[in-house]
Formats: sequence, C-alpha cells, structure tokens
Amino acid sequence: MESMEITIIGLIALVVTVILSLLIGNYLFKRRLKRNKTEAEEKAKLILREAELQAENIKKDRIIEAKEKLLKMKQEFEEDANRKKNQIISNEQKVKQREAQLNKELEQVKRKEGDLDEERQSLALQHELVKKRKEELDRFNAQKVAVLENISKISADQARDQLVESMKEEAQTKASSYIKDIMEQAKLSATKEAKKIIVETIQRTASEQAVENCVSIFNIESDDIKGKIIGREGRNIRALEAATGVEFIVDDTPEAIIISGFDPVRREVARLSLHRLVQDGRIHPARIEEIVAKTFKNIDDEIIETGERTVIDLGIHGLHPDLVRMVGRMRFRSSYGQNLLQHSREVANLCAIMAAELGLNVKQAKRAGLLHDIGKVWPEELEKPHAIVGMDLAVKYKEHPVICNAIGAHHDEIEMTSMISPIIQACDAISGARPGARREVMEQYMKRLKELEHVGLSFEGVEKCYAIQAGRELRVIVDADKATDERASQLSFDISQKIERDMQYPGQIKVTVIREMRSVAYAK
Repeated sequence: MESMEITIIGLIALVVTVILSLLIGNYLFKRRLKRNKTEAEEKAKLILREAELQAENIKKDRIIEAKEKLLKMKQEFEEDANRKKNQIISNEQKVKQREAQLNKELEQVKRKEGDLDEERQSLALQHELVKKRKEELDRFNAQKVAVLENISKISADQARDQLVESMKEEAQTKASSYIKDIMEQAKLSATKEAKKIIVETIQRTASEQAVENCVSIFNIESDDIKGKIIGREGRNIRALEAATGVEFIVDDTPEAIIISGFDPVRREVARLSLHRLVQDGRIHPARIEEIVAKTFKNIDDEIIETGERTVIDLGIHGLHPDLVRMVGRMRFRSSYGQNLLQHSREVANLCAIMAAELGLNVKQAKRAGLLHDIGKVWPEELEKPHAIVGMDLAVKYKEHPVICNAIGAHHDEIEMTSMISPIIQACDAISGARPGARREVMEQYMKRLKELEHVGLSFEGVEKCYAIQAGRELRVIVDADKATDERASQLSFDISQKIERDMQYPGQIKVTVIREMRSVAYAK
C-alpha cells in the first residue's frame, strides 16, 4: 500500500510538475512573443521614421531640382529675351542706318534735281540768247538785203535765198556748239559717277599679282640622284623629255633640277612624274613612260577638281561639266604672263561688285566674268578670236544669251546688246591693267613657241613635236613605221626651211628629228 501511495504521489507530483512546466513554458512563450512583438513594433516605427526621413530628403531634393530647373529656365528665358532684345536693337539700328542712307540718297536726288533746274534755267537763258541773236540776225538780214539791192542790183528773192543759207549755217553752228556744251556737261557727270564705281570696285577686290614664268624648280635631297635621272648615256633624261615635251636641265645647281617649258600642263606633269620616279627609285624608260601616262590622267582629274572648286567658291551653279573642265584648265594657262584662272576669278568678283552697284543681275555678271576667256583654253586651233570661240562654246552649252553676248563682245568682236557686256569689258581691262599683272613679251614668246610646234606637226609622219631650250631647238618625234631614216633626214631639212620661210625669230633654231624603232612581242 505504501508503495502504491508513493507511486500515486509520484504520479501526482509528475503531473503537477508537467502542468507547472507547461504553465511556465506558456508564460515564457507569451513573454517572448510579447517581447518579439514589441521589438517588431519598434523596428516598424524605426523603418517608418527612416522612410519618413528618406521621403523628406527626396522631397527636398525634388524641390531643389525643381528650383534649379526653374532657375535654369528663367536664365534661358532671360538670355533668349536679351538675345531677341539685342536683335531688335540691331534691326532698329540697321533700319536707322537705312533711313539715314535713304535720306542721304534723297538729298542727293534733290541736289541733282536742283542741278537739273539750274540746267533748265541755263537752257532757258541760252534760248533767250538764241532768240535775241535771231532778232539781231533779222535786223542784220534786213540791212544786208538793202545793201545787196543797192550794190549788186540783184533781186530781193535772190538776196533772201543767200541770207537764208547764211542764217542756216550760222544757226547750225550755234546749235551744235550749245549741244556740244550740254553733252560735255552730261558726260562729265556720268564720267565722275562711273569713276567712283570703278574705284570702289577696284579697292574692294585689290589683289597681288605674280607673273607666270616658264621654269619650274624640282628640289632633290642629294646630287647623287642626278646620275639616276640622267641614266646610262642619257637614256632616262631623253625618255623623260620625249614623254613630257619639256626640257630637263641638270647642271651644277646644288640639289635642284630645272624643268623648262612654255606649257604649264607639261611642266606640272614633268614635275610630278619626276617626283614619283625619285620616290619609287626605279628609273628606266619603260617606267618613265608608265609614270608619265598615269600623271597625265591624274592631271585631268585635278583639272576637273579645280574647276569644281572654283565654281563652288564663286557660288555659280548649273554649269555644264565641259565648261567646268575648261575652267580647271585655266589654272595651267597664262595670258600675257598672268594666270588665266586667277584673272577670270578676279574679273568675276569685279563684275559682281560693279553689277550690284548698278542694280544689274549679279549672278549673270559673275558667270560671264568667269567664262569670258573660256575660248583661250579650247584645245583645238581655230582661226577665230578667243572671244568668238568662247561665245560659240557658251551657245553650245546653252548659256543665257546675255552671258553669250558679254563673252563675245568683251573685245568688241560683236555688238553689245546688254548692260552686262560693257561691265565685262571694263573689268577685264581693270584686271589686266594692274601693275605687274601682265607681260606682253611672255605672251609673244609663248605664241612663237606654239607656232613653232605647229609648223613641225604640219608634216606627215610627225607623231610629237616639242619646242625646248626657249625656242632654240625643235624636237620632232616621227613614227618609225611611217618614216624611214632617209625620210627623217629629209624631214629635218624641210621643217627648217619652212621655219625660215614662215617665221620670224632671233638667232637660230636647231631641228632634231628622232626616229625610234621599237619591236614589241608578248609571251603567252
């Protein structure tokens, strides 16, 4: 029994212990749960405070950004307003200046009207004088009639006829004198105005002038290259001269080779070809001919580029490609020593300014000024003045009739039909008359060399003909298939005789005929 009671007591104690443990665990769980809840609430409050602070900061940033944006917009608005205000002020100043100019022009018109009134009054006075003179002549006529009737015993009708003839002659003389005076006054005022426009135009387009020469200098790094250029027994330099048509002077001048020739295109081709050969290092006749052929093609491309750049610089549009090419060729052409492209550009600018001063079409004047000497670069030799050739080209490429007439009439070959034509003529004279702009001796020299080459090319079998050594030697290259050695010898004699017969020249001219036989075969 005791053991049983002990067991029951133990069980009760265990149950009580379990219950107490459960109650304590429940109490601890609720306490921990409460503490966790409190911590969670505190964390939530902390997060809320941080969120509120962050929101406040974001709000402040947005307000600051908005203020900065507003300030920036305000500054831009103020700058725009100031710019517009300055523009308005500038426009007002321009309007005031224009008003002042108009007032000045109005005063000039009024002054001219006053001058015209004075001229009218002068004419009226002259008319009164004529009237008085006529009355005097009438009285003199009556006296003369009486004297003639008394002395010569002629009839009154005959005397009247003599007096009428005498009066007619005297009246015509007086009228011619008055008309001449009035015309001289009008010419004087017109001349003053024209001189004013011309002087202003020249001042606005003043430019330096450099006379073109017939020599180019090719600089080399050392004199050792001269031997390569000359080649064995001079074959390389002969090939260069035959291919380019100019003379290469290799003398004691340090680090320089002189290229002599009257044709600027040939000189430029020779200079560029020699530059490429020296850079490449391979200098032999076959390579020389290849390089010269490529250089000629490159020069053609450069001519087109120069023409396009010129018309773009001058603001000329719609020009035919062939005319653009001819404008580019002007760069390698000179007129009395003056570069033709520089001269044409200057004439175009002069014409534009003068046309603007006279209230004419500026674009047409500039276009005609650029194209006025286009006939000088036409490759074919025509028995026409260059102005007529240029006019024919302009008509061919459908230029405006005003421009065609201005080109053809700038040397008085045809009649002028528009106000642009005398402007072109005047501007051409202005550009050519500048001190140092032209040298007539150079033009005559170049013309003589061209005639010399033309004489050589006029013979059958001649393939190429070059005037070298300032016209003292004519080098003729004949086709080996068309001319024998005997024919080459006879050809040199015939050419020299024709030169003596048809040309005038100082000293003597050496005629060298070259007949080169080439045999070509291809290995396939």
